[in-house]
Amino acid sequence: MKTLLVTLSLIFSFVISGSVFAAPALIPAPPQLSASSYIMMDAYTGEILVEHNADEVLPPASLTKLMTAYIVEYELARGNLSFSDMISVSEKAWRMEGSRMFIREGTKVSLEDIMRGIIIQSGNDASVAAAEHIAGSETAFADLMNQHAQLLGMTNSYFVNTTGLPAEGHYSTAHDIAKLSRATILQFPENYKMYSEKYFTYNNIRQPNRNKLLWRNKSVDGLKTGHTDSAGYCLAASAVQNGTRLITVVMGTKSDEARATESQKLLEYGFRYYETRKLYSRGQVVNNARVWGGAESTVKVGFIDDVLVTIPRQQSDTIPAKLNMNEEITAPIAVGDVLGTIIVGTEDNVLLERPVVALEAVEEGGFFKRLFDKIKLFFMNLF
Repeated sequence: MKTLLVTLSLIFSFVISGSVFAAPALIPAPPQLSASSYIMMDAYTGEILVEHNADEVLPPASLTKLMTAYIVEYELARGNLSFSDMISVSEKAWRMEGSRMFIREGTKVSLEDIMRGIIIQSGNDASVAAAEHIAGSETAFADLMNQHAQLLGMTNSYFVNTTGLPAEGHYSTAHDIAKLSRATILQFPENYKMYSEKYFTYNNIRQPNRNKLLWRNKSVDGLKTGHTDSAGYCLAASAVQNGTRLITVVMGTKSDEARATESQKLLEYGFRYYETRKLYSRGQVVNNARVWGGAESTVKVGFIDDVLVTIPRQQSDTIPAKLNMNEEITAPIAVGDVLGTIIVGTEDNVLLERPVVALEAVEEGGFFKRLFDKIKLFFMNLF
């Protein structure tokens, strides 16, 4: 592959005796939390910044409802559901114990209210009502939950119900819940606004969101709490500051207060020492690559999506990048064809590796153009 060196201009450096030196990224050890398992992830890049027992299988309690809500949002996005749909409340949904939104058997409730009941009030009754409306039964809906879990890479999760009430064989991990949270935030940004609402009133009963961080930290805008005797107190939270969004999942703390306090420790650490930076924009051209046998002699090469990276806040002002292009790029070329790879970082610290693609199509050239290029390429390879 042909290699090109690219320099990414960033923001930090300091000058000593007229020379520019890279500022060292000095980061202390992350806080140790009083929790069975926890993780902190950059929502935009998916990079894990802190973890402890993050893949330990544990009962997820009402963090389960993140998957219940995700499937509702998935069906909404595909036009299979509408927030105005009226959901029939069954006897099973009405009789659910634990946290509820207090829907009544035999009534119809809008899907929008049901969603707020799931997300804000953590309603077990709302979760079952949504499941029965979508899949016919809670058992059938649980099968959907497990299919979605596999698609999202939640390889250490299995769902038996929609609520997170204790059940044999019902489990997840902090890592998997973080993956689910990230999918919710990135795939359904409009619906995600609901996760920041502090109160919801239904049936003349006003209930607060149990996520205490919504009151304590203005940058926090989600996600979900959970609690059972076997799971302890759990919290999946997300916050955004200056273009950096973090997700934390804390499982197995000892109290409602502890899950909020421990989550806040992670967020403070993450925002103090890390940031998300955009290295390249969608459609940005990083190279004009030589094309053989094409109607055009070059093709613009770049990225289909923005390229983001998570780095320490004290990272130096320049980051080396190496662009490895395919040796021979021949027409025809379609938009999106992979033509090489860019590696950002040093040999000892690779920040990301990403394919670069054709940003435009190149058709085959005429007969004489193709013949001339073949002859030229032959002699170039010969010498």
